[in-house]
Amino acid sequence: MKVLDLYCGVGGASRGYADAGFEVVGVDVNPQPDYPYEFIHVSALLTGPLLGQFDLIHASPPCQRDAAITKGTNARLRETYPDLYGPTRELLERSGVPYVIENPAARPDVVLCGETFGLGVIRHRRFELGGWKVEQPEHQPHRGRVAGMRHGVWYTGPYFAVYGNGGGKGTVPQWQEAMDIHWTANRKSIAEAIPPAYTRWVGEQFKAWKENQK
Repeated sequence: MKVLDLYCGVGGASRGYADAGFEVVGVDVNPQPDYPYEFIHVSALLTGPLLGQFDLIHASPPCQRDAAITKGTNARLRETYPDLYGPTRELLERSGVPYVIENPAARPDVVLCGETFGLGVIRHRRFELGGWKVEQPEHQPHRGRVAGMRHGVWYTGPYFAVYGNGGGKGTVPQWQEAMDIHWTANRKSIAEAIPPAYTRWVGEQFKAWKENQK
């Protein structure tokens, strides 16, 4: 099966689908020198026929507009970020291809957590499924706190906060291990990525669903 990964970034989602046995093609507006699979710049026209070459389309539109970082004291920044969730969803609906959207604004058909996969991050993420469905896995209790500084207090715990630079957020090697992303050392790219374990699970569930449709 072939999957198209829109807004692919460094390829966290792509690696998961590859691990699930998919042939992967990534698309992004920015060059991605560390991306490990076939890459298409977004300037290549994404027409209906091109999208139709794939069995599944994954999209992770930039999340800053609806993420926790633009709530509360940073709410003034929200309108400076584009709303790409709606246009992306419209594009995927028109394609007629089963899809996955990972975004804070996405319908929470499935919500995944790093603890489900034994990772060193919590990182709850919403996945909207278009044209197919799967049961929500049981959420595993967290084993402790996220390590780092919170309101002047230092906490230890089994998880790292994989974003930002202050407050004891961890080193690049610690982030790589926590996310299971070892093919890049770019801190920003790791922070913006999806842990591959998430999309490996999604990809395996899609293949099982597809098999049951026969």
